[in-house]
Amino acid sequence: MTSQIEIQRIEKSKIASVDFNNLPFGSVYSDHMLECNFKNGAWQTPVIKPFAPISLDPSSKIFHYGQSIFEGMKAYKDTENNTLLFRPLDNWKRLNKSAERLMIPQIPEEIFMDGLKELLKVDNDWIPTNEGSSLYIRPFMFATGSGFHASPANEYKFIIATAPSGAYFAGKVKVLIEEKYARAANGGVGYAKAGGNYAAQFYPTQLAMDKGYNQVIWTDDNTHQFIEEAGAMNIFIRINDTLITSPTSDRILDGITRKSILQIAEDAGIQTEVRKISVGEVVEAAKNGNLKEMFGAGTAAVISPIAGFGYQENDYELPVLENSFASQLKKKITEIQTNKVADPYGWRVFV
Repeated sequence: MTSQIEIQRIEKSKIASVDFNNLPFGSVYSDHMLECNFKNGAWQTPVIKPFAPISLDPSSKIFHYGQSIFEGMKAYKDTENNTLLFRPLDNWKRLNKSAERLMIPQIPEEIFMDGLKELLKVDNDWIPTNEGSSLYIRPFMFATGSGFHASPANEYKFIIATAPSGAYFAGKVKVLIEEKYARAANGGVGYAKAGGNYAAQFYPTQLAMDKGYNQVIWTDDNTHQFIEEAGAMNIFIRINDTLITSPTSDRILDGITRKSILQIAEDAGIQTEVRKISVGEVVEAAKNGNLKEMFGAGTAAVISPIAGFGYQENDYELPVLENSFASQLKKKITEIQTNKVADPYGWRVFV
């Protein structure tokens, strides 16, 4: 497959203008991107080309019916200058799961994996080596076929773009437990990484920010009594010495970081529970001192500790712990990702 990828190199790299010591998250872009078009019922030859704007017809169905999905990944460098990926096949499988739900043709493994690896070789110098930095990778697919009729498109575009990035979050995160709006519903597309899921989060999140919070804790769409996700991340809650997370469902994303945390925690002897957890249980635990930690888990931030939460006009602070589960687990995952410790799970993939 690699021999079938066309490569069009940029005339002059812009890398010299980038300050790798002060990288924002996801807003500085590498020289190249991979593009592959679906038309006439088949995926065409992938092309690695200079990162540049895309030209689309105004009638392209992405603009009208929202057939758009994406993934989030990272590439890392170890001390020997090797390039590593973390569980990339899980991203490929989840992208195709999202594609199936939104009636987008699935991308073959060889286009996804060979295209990604070749892109990383072309833009190898863009992978940061600073502590805490990485090359953020954004594979995405969307409808390019034209027509105002409400039906799936007949043409699509698959792109992988990359961005050298620093840390996603900085400082303490304070969240508001949502009581009115819902991120997703049973039978919907909450488990898919569909662009519309995230667009629908922006308004209630802004309402929370207007009240002084950083993010929203999503609750179930029916009763708003059960904790589901934290912003665009899965959520973990530690009550005493038990780490709890909600089960995946139609409404909850099957997070790759989430799965990794559960495996590492169990192997470290941390008691874990995958079950529904009510808002009432969390509030009661906060009141009686049993609530020790809450944190979000996702590719961008890996683990984002929550310093406090608001619910029904009351604020609850979480204790500051010296050796928190969040810090232990984040250290272990990032050490596996960057080849600093053994990988007993086979999660690392060398490029």
